[in-house]
Amino acid sequence: MSLLSVSVEKVVHATPEAIFDLLADPRRHSELDGSGTVQGVVDGPERLSEGAVFGMDMKMGGRYQMINTVVEFEENRRIAWQPRPTIGLLKPFVGGRIWRYELEPVVGGTRVRETWDISKERIPPMVWGARFMTRSNMEKSLERLEQVVR
Repeated sequence: MSLLSVSVEKVVHATPEAIFDLLADPRRHSELDGSGTVQGVVDGPERLSEGAVFGMDMKMGGRYQMINTVVEFEENRRIAWQPRPTIGLLKPFVGGRIWRYELEPVVGGTRVRETWDISKERIPPMVWGARFMTRSNMEKSLERLEQVVR
């Protein structure tokens, strides 16, 4: 674990195509979220693609929304999005982290690597302390992904 990223991996007993279909559908993200903060999709396409923009309802303490832009997209291999807050007061301080999923076919399924990358965060030291909780939440997310994809 570094100061600028946290990654977790799990071999999921499903094809990369099945897993990618889940990740590329923002309406399903709340089912996969191990942190419990993702509440549901606000707007955007039913299937994500490079450059797609989608809004999500969130809840951590209070309710808020994030606007996400897909910044990496390779069908059945990699997808990443970058959330930014919709609340103007937060914009100068937070936003820019990248949530990335990489899929690699292996014997028995697919190795899924989830990464929380804060190298593009506006002020990375503001979120460094969250990396340990984020790691635990990502492990839960991969467990949920395996349950949902079956």
